[in-house]
Amino acid sequence: MRSVRLLIVSLLVAGGLAACHRGQEEGRREPRGNRPPRIGFSMDSLQLERWRHDRDEFIARARQLRAEVFVQSANGVDAVQVRQCENLLTQGVDVLVIVPHNGEVMAGVVNSAKAQGVPVVSYDRLIRDSDVDLYVSFDNRRIGELQAKYLYERAPAGNYILLGGAPTDNNARLIREGQLAVLKPGIDRGAIRVVADPWVRDWLASEALRHTENALTRAGNNVAAVVASNDSTAGGAVQALEEQKLAGKVLVSGQDADLAAAQRVAEGKQAMTIYKPIKPLAAKAAEAAVALAAGKPVETDGTVNNGKRDVPAILLQPIVIDRSNLDSTVIQDGYLKREDVYRNLPREQWPAER
Repeated sequence: MRSVRLLIVSLLVAGGLAACHRGQEEGRREPRGNRPPRIGFSMDSLQLERWRHDRDEFIARARQLRAEVFVQSANGVDAVQVRQCENLLTQGVDVLVIVPHNGEVMAGVVNSAKAQGVPVVSYDRLIRDSDVDLYVSFDNRRIGELQAKYLYERAPAGNYILLGGAPTDNNARLIREGQLAVLKPGIDRGAIRVVADPWVRDWLASEALRHTENALTRAGNNVAAVVASNDSTAGGAVQALEEQKLAGKVLVSGQDADLAAAQRVAEGKQAMTIYKPIKPLAAKAAEAAVALAAGKPVETDGTVNNGKRDVPAILLQPIVIDRSNLDSTVIQDGYLKREDVYRNLPREQWPAER
């Protein structure tokens, strides 16, 4: 079934994007001249809070640089994202920035854009097997290491559940690599037993809930930690733990520092999350997109291999968040409001402001 789906999407890419290429050959792409650079921003989805932050910060920085941004959101549907990218190319964007739902399927879009002389930036998630020009993200393997290290230091023995992200997302695999690198010594000596390690379709909380419920049943509720790869999967895990009156007793990791996760951290239901400051990420991506549109070089931190080539990359460092530093990180940065983070706690339990 998966191979049939990919074939359908591939045919859509080949047919639709060939039309875009014909448009270029016929001279339809408008010369830039003195007009502002046009940036097409193709997003997997805006359903998660985190991505709305990315969109807003990207647009704000691009406008400061006098660029126009055309945003499209595919709601997690590959064929829709392909079609939207086709439309952006037809509209004559000077550079295409993509948050891919499926990093393999979107390679066809990269090929078409390159044929038209349009640079492509892979934002947050790596587009595989393509000549993508730039990758802007956080160090995802490091994220996995930090998640596992935090839990392992506090629960060096016991049953673990590993909740991976979407199997279509290359970041999910990098995160899992980082997690296993840290946990391997404990696993090898038998101190840690992985009772379940599913991938969670589209990072959905409902899927994470189901997987966690099943794992708890198999383990007889004897679980020390849930290594959840992001805050959505952490939310599903915590819901399953609450049903068994285990919330706060089982360590749960996360990633993205979204509001619901920060509230769970404040309440003690989720042990930690990974904060990836969105403003610098979005700003660097917007700055790079404007530079590429003008044919200027972009300063990078190294490369990341996408299966076809070593892609120049800008990689930012993630930050561990727990109850001890909520105020000094996400709240101080203005990413979340203090009254929202501690909303579910009585005022007398709020930490003193510094």
